[in-house]
Amino acid sequence: MTVNPKIALATCAAYPELDIDDRHLLEPLRAAGLDPSVTVWNDPAVSWEQYDMVLIRSTWDYTKHRSEFLAWAKSVESVTELANPLAVVTWSSEKGYLRDLEQGGVPIVPTVFVAPGQSWTFPSGEFVVKPTISAGSRDTVRLSSTSAESGNRAVQALHSMNRVAMIQPYFPSVDVSAETAMIFFDGQFSHAVSKAALLILDQPSQLFERELFLRERISRTQARPDQLLVATAALQCAPSGWLYARVDLVDDEHGDPVVLELEMVEPSLFLGFYATGETQPSAKLAKMIANRLVPK
Repeated sequence: MTVNPKIALATCAAYPELDIDDRHLLEPLRAAGLDPSVTVWNDPAVSWEQYDMVLIRSTWDYTKHRSEFLAWAKSVESVTELANPLAVVTWSSEKGYLRDLEQGGVPIVPTVFVAPGQSWTFPSGEFVVKPTISAGSRDTVRLSSTSAESGNRAVQALHSMNRVAMIQPYFPSVDVSAETAMIFFDGQFSHAVSKAALLILDQPSQLFERELFLRERISRTQARPDQLLVATAALQCAPSGWLYARVDLVDDEHGDPVVLELEMVEPSLFLGFYATGETQPSAKLAKMIANRLVPK
C-alpha cells in the first residue's frame, strides 16, 4: 500500500488551526497526494522526524522568540526537509537583509539602521520607525516631520528592549496606489495583491502590541513589468533553496518600484483571494510541494 508523504504545516499557539488563508492549502495538498496536518511550532510533544516536510506557515509569534525559533528550525532541518530552509529563514527574519539587496543593486526604500548606543536623525516629510525583527507591522509607527519627539521615543523604546531600529521615509504613493505584494513559488512568479495603506499618521505603536499583526485591506492586482523585474532581482540576492517568498514593493517619488520588505519566513500568501482550481495559487503550491516529495 502506498503511503502518502506527510507534511506538517507549522503554526503558532494563537492560531492552532492555521490562519484562515493558509487553510486554503489543505485540500490541494490532499489532492496532490500528500497527508497534511497542522502543528504548533513550539509544542514539545511534536515529533518532527515523522514528517517528510515541515512547511512554516502561521508562526507569527516568532518575532518575540527569534533565537528559540531559529533553534527550532535548525533542529527540524536536522531530521527532515524544512520549507523554507534554515539559511533562508535566518536571513529573512532580520531586516538587515535590505543592506544585501542594496549592495546587490536592488532599489529599496532608503533605510537607516540604528543600533542601541548609536545616534539618529529623521528624514524630511513623513517617516516610519520600526524594529528590524518584526512582522505584521507590529511596533511600527508612521510620523509626520513635526513629530521628532514621538520619533525619538519610538527609537528609544526599541533600544530599551535591545532592539535595532529602522528609520525609513514614508512614500505618499502608498496612500494612492498602495503596496504591491508579489508572491513567488519555487522561483516562479505566482500572483500579486494590493495592500492598502495600513499605518495611521501619528498613531502610537504601543496600541498594536497586543496583536500579532494588523488587519490588512487586500485586493487582487496585476503586477507591472517593472515590479516583476525588481522583485526578481531581490530574490536573486536571497539564499537558495526557498519554496515560497513574498516581495513587498512601493513606488518611490518618481513612480519607480522599490523593495519595502522581502518576506521568506512565514509570509501571508493571500491564497484565498484567488478562485480555486488547478491553475490557482494554492493548487500550484501544493503541486510544487508534491514534486519535491513524491518519487517520480
